[in-house]
Amino acid sequence: MEIIGWIVILLFFIIGFIGLVYPIIPAVLFIFGGFVMYGLFFSFSDLPWWFWAIQSLFVILLFGADALANAFGVKKFGGSKAGLWGSTIGLIVGPFVIPIVGILIGPFIGAIIAEILFNKSTLKKSFLSGVGSVVGFITSVFTKGIIQTVMITLFFITIYFSDK
Repeated sequence: MEIIGWIVILLFFIIGFIGLVYPIIPAVLFIFGGFVMYGLFFSFSDLPWWFWAIQSLFVILLFGADALANAFGVKKFGGSKAGLWGSTIGLIVGPFVIPIVGILIGPFIGAIIAEILFNKSTLKKSFLSGVGSVVGFITSVFTKGIIQTVMITLFFITIYFSDK
């Protein structure tokens, strides 16, 4: 049963990292779910209250980081709220329409189309908004990846020292 428990926990962590590039998967919830699975399979007593408090703060941080990075990227490159919405819709739809590269092309095209349709922006300004959405997405993935790695590292350190 111990091996099955670790397989389930590691699968949750892997799905969490897949969720970095597929926004339809709630990445941080899978990471947090891995911690819950550890408690269910092994023991919640190995994970003290401060562990759960820190991890809960990371969850909140990750939800905020996702929205802020995309908004920052679009705004930094001159985009508007329409560009941000187009980028977000493209981020969700892109991977399904164009597997693999759709994760980058979707928000780019979404921001451009939204800027042109709703703001009557020039092609140059719309293009820059699209570039900003891609920069925001890449920044978000990088930032969330680091935070998720820290979360998992803290988990392993905590359970390692709980046995001592």
